[in-house]
Amino acid sequence: MYRSILFILLIMASVLTLQASYILIPMDEEGQTAHLKAYGITYWVLEQGQEAYWLLNYQGGAFAFEHSRAVEAECKIRDVKYQVIPNAQFAAIRTEIADPEINQDVIKLEKAPKIAVYTPSFNQRGERIQPWDDAVTMVLTYAEIPYDVVYDREVLENKLAQYDWLHLHHEDFTGQYGKFYRSYHTQAWYQENQRQMEELAGSLGFKKVSKLKLAVVQKIKEYVEGGGFMFAMCSATDSYDIALASSQTDICDVMYDGDSMDPDCQSKLDYSKTLAFKDFKLKKNPLEYEYSSIDMTPGKRKIDPKSDYFTLFDFSAKWDPIPTMLTQNHTRTIKGFMGQTTAYDRSHVKSEVLLLGENKSLKEARYIHGTQGFGTWTFYGGHDPEDYRHFVNDPETDLNLHPKSPGYRLILNNVLFPAAKKKKRKT
Repeated sequence: MYRSILFILLIMASVLTLQASYILIPMDEEGQTAHLKAYGITYWVLEQGQEAYWLLNYQGGAFAFEHSRAVEAECKIRDVKYQVIPNAQFAAIRTEIADPEINQDVIKLEKAPKIAVYTPSFNQRGERIQPWDDAVTMVLTYAEIPYDVVYDREVLENKLAQYDWLHLHHEDFTGQYGKFYRSYHTQAWYQENQRQMEELAGSLGFKKVSKLKLAVVQKIKEYVEGGGFMFAMCSATDSYDIALASSQTDICDVMYDGDSMDPDCQSKLDYSKTLAFKDFKLKKNPLEYEYSSIDMTPGKRKIDPKSDYFTLFDFSAKWDPIPTMLTQNHTRTIKGFMGQTTAYDRSHVKSEVLLLGENKSLKEARYIHGTQGFGTWTFYGGHDPEDYRHFVNDPETDLNLHPKSPGYRLILNNVLFPAAKKKKRKT
C-alpha cells in the first residue's frame, strides 16, 4: 500500500514538473549547432498560438517557451539543441535578466508575423526568370518559415495590407534592369525579363517600366507608414531610394525606356522623399554597372576578402529593444560579402538613420534601420552572407553547410521582431 501511494505521488510530481517547465533554446556559439533552424522552431511555436520569449543578449539571444511534447519533438526533428528547465529556473533567469546593471531583457513574442516576399514571378517551367537566387527566400525555406510571393500587381492592388513583414527581392526599382545592359543584353534571360516587365507595365496602365516601379515604391512607402515592416537587401535598397528621389525626372536612357534621360536629372532629385540616403550622385553612364555614389564600389573598397568584416553595434536591451533584437547574434563580427549594392557610403546616410553594423575603417555602413510613420524599414548590403562574390548564374548556397551563419541570422532577426509588438495601422 505504502509503495503504491509513493509511486502515485512520484508520477504526480513528474507530471506537475513537466507541466510547469520551459524549453530553452540557447543561441550562443557553443550551445547551439543549428542557429537558423532555431528561428523556425520559434516561428512554429507562434503559429501554434503559443507565446515565446526572446532573451536578448542572454546566451546569444536565446528563445524560450512553455514545454510541450509537440515542441520538444519538433526540436528533435529539426536537430535544434534545447534544454528543458523547471519553471523556477526560468523565473530565476528572468530575475537575473531584469537586473538594471545587466544589458539583457526579455521580449515576449505574441503572434507569428505574416510574411510577403516581393519577387518576380516564375515562368511556366517553375523556374525563376532572373538567374540569381535570394538569400531571404533561401533562409526562410531552410528555417521552414512560410511566406507568400507578391509582385507589382499585388502591391498596386493593395494586397500588402494583408502582411506584417515585406521583403524586397534584389530588384532594380529605377527601371534600368539592374544596369546589366552592357554585359547581358544579348542573353535570352535579359530579353525575356525586359519583355515581361514591359508587358506587365502596359497591363497595369503604365507606358514605362520606370513609372510602374515608381508607383510600386510609393505604395510600399505607404505600407511602411501605415505600420508595416519592410526589409531589403542588395540593389533593392539604394535603387528604392533613388526611385523615390527621381520621381519628378527621367534617369533612364534610351535602351531602358525608349527615350533619353533628362540631362538635368541630377539637379531634380528630391532627397526629402527618401528613407535612408541623401546627397548622392547618379551614375549617368547607361553602360556602367552602378546606380549612384551610394554604393561602396570596388574602387572605394580596397580590402582583402580574407579581412573583409563588419561589426555590429551594441545597444541597450532595456532601452533600445528593436535595434537589440535586430543585432542578436553569437558574434559581433560578421564576414563581409559583396553584391550589386555591397555597402553604403557613410557620407550619404541620413543623420536620423540608425547604424546597426559598419566597417569603420572603410567608412561604410552595412546594416541600417529607420522608422517611417508607424512602421520601420531595414536595409542590409550585399547579396549572400555565405557567398563572398555571387555572380549571375552561380548555384544557390547550400545552407546545410552553414547552419550557424551569423550573416543569415541578421535576416531572421528581422523576420521575428515584428512578433514582439502589436501593430497599429492607419485607417
